[in-house]
Amino acid sequence: MLNPKSESTDIARAWRQAGPAFLLMLVALFALYWGSFSSMVGLWMGSENYAHAVVVPPISLWLIWQRRRELLAMSPAPSPWFLVLLLALSLAWLVGDLSQTNALTHFTVVLMLVTLVPAVLGLQVAKLLVFPLAFLFFAVPFGEFLFPVMMDATADFTVAALRLTGVPVYREGLQFVIPSGNWSVIEACSGLRYLIASLMVGALFGYLNYRSLSKRLLFFGVSIIVPLLANWVRAYMIVMIGHLSGNKLAVGVDHLIYGWVFFGVVMLLMFVIGSRFADNNGQPEAAVTASAQVPVSQARASSSSSALLLLTLATAAVLAVPHLVMAGLHRTESTAQPRLAALQTLSTGWQPLDGMPGTPWEPEFLPPAAVLQQAFKGEGGATVGLYVGYYRNQDSSSKLVSSQNMLVRSKNERWTQMHSGSARVELDGAPLQFNESELRTALIMGSEQRLILWQLYWVNGSWTHSNAQAKLFGALHRLMGRGDDGASVVFYADKASPAGAQQVLSTFVRENLSVIEKQLRRTRGDDIAIN
Repeated sequence: MLNPKSESTDIARAWRQAGPAFLLMLVALFALYWGSFSSMVGLWMGSENYAHAVVVPPISLWLIWQRRRELLAMSPAPSPWFLVLLLALSLAWLVGDLSQTNALTHFTVVLMLVTLVPAVLGLQVAKLLVFPLAFLFFAVPFGEFLFPVMMDATADFTVAALRLTGVPVYREGLQFVIPSGNWSVIEACSGLRYLIASLMVGALFGYLNYRSLSKRLLFFGVSIIVPLLANWVRAYMIVMIGHLSGNKLAVGVDHLIYGWVFFGVVMLLMFVIGSRFADNNGQPEAAVTASAQVPVSQARASSSSSALLLLTLATAAVLAVPHLVMAGLHRTESTAQPRLAALQTLSTGWQPLDGMPGTPWEPEFLPPAAVLQQAFKGEGGATVGLYVGYYRNQDSSSKLVSSQNMLVRSKNERWTQMHSGSARVELDGAPLQFNESELRTALIMGSEQRLILWQLYWVNGSWTHSNAQAKLFGALHRLMGRGDDGASVVFYADKASPAGAQQVLSTFVRENLSVIEKQLRRTRGDDIAIN
């Protein structure tokens, strides 16, 4: 029969060994992956959509502190097999870093942190802390890819509600006109910030107030549906307030104030109703039972100093793997500044122009390493614009594929994006697909002009219209030692062109894409521009 006092002493000794080892591994993780952690913090501070994430780590620590007595009653028992998962995560981080995919690097570093708990302290400890650890994922800045879908949904609901209440509406894309004025749905109207905040608070509320998993999941589901519906109603109410007040209300700062007040009231009602079904005064259930505790003998064997030392060294080695790979790749990559000279020699019939007629346009991309923007005139007077943004040595402030790279932003004073889709051109018997967009000059510009844009990526010799493929090509080429060179190429033509913008663009691409590709290959290889 075990002596309770001796057992307590052995558990305390196990914690004195496992605790410092865990802290040491945390220090190693933050030191090796500081760039990813700091970029997360930068996004928290730089975006209103992720401002909530600042409180996530303190809340997670507080939740862990709430379970401290149960933790100290358990015997930490390291599970070295989790190092296999840690290695897989470090390789996934490498892919994310090579392709400059912030979401992947951010999720993997948080997963690494979570994986260290069962690896060093044991699976039972991780089970006890499953929610506080899972809560850390709300700190990952994620979701901007939902902007287009959520903006379209908000516009759909608002326009439908306006028509249902007798207000005539003319809609084109995310812009719509009612008798009292013009409105548009921008990123702030999408409701993404409401949704993310609701998910975080809803998950925490459910955990603290319900014991039943089904109740927690149900409330979490409500936390998704309610902010979406609330945002749609909010958008409709703001337009109606502006309409009925002759655009004296809900059109300036009070636009945002009304939105947050309405959202706050809706969330408060959701929590008041949810609290009526709380279990056991909202106290999370105790997760430790005698049968769940790790035997002290096992803890003593698994948490010995020598075993923890080996585990610490193995963890450090696993965490260092991607950085060793990156160090080797950096030695083979070019650091020269790429140069793009104006194209002078194209296929017969196309001549360079000083610029495109009409309102100037250029994309709003993260700064490329080199830029080429030209216009060309073909037979019959057709004109085509060309933009090439060339990227090398990419990082978070300058990368080929990013949610921050936009053809036009919603607050652009010159241009508004109306539609998006795809286009296809046959080149040597093989189809090449483009992302197609239509832009229109903003209403304040006076006379209307529309452009049709075709956009695609060139990544070290490979063409693609897909963001995911462009990132994948970039990662593969870097692993092959070919660097991270890539370019975003945009062709554009006036929609009012007599021959039709799509036909003009198709002709130009078929006749001149090989010339542009040769220029890009030359830039990648030795930085000697084609004359």
